[in-house]
Amino acid sequence: MLVVGRCRRMKKIIEKKPDALMVKYFSARSVVLLALLAISLLVLPLVLPPLPPPPALLLFVPVLIMSVLILLAFSPSKMTNVIVTSV
Repeated sequence: MLVVGRCRRMKKIIEKKPDALMVKYFSARSVVLLALLAISLLVLPLVLPPLPPPPALLLFVPVLIMSVLILLAFSPSKMTNVIVTSV
């Protein structure tokens, strides 16, 4: 019931003024926090010293994760009572 009321309020806001949706969605505190985060991401790499490269084995971790995900995506399912229909 709470979700339905929230959806109705959002529809009223959108119908009145489309730009008002962003104003209602983000508070001033969150906008300031996101701006500070963006500034720190721009400034900190210039100030901090460069890091040494990671060990060679650590570079293979994303490759291994991706290969496991691909293997799981293409492996057959163990469920026997799945009905597949085309639309």
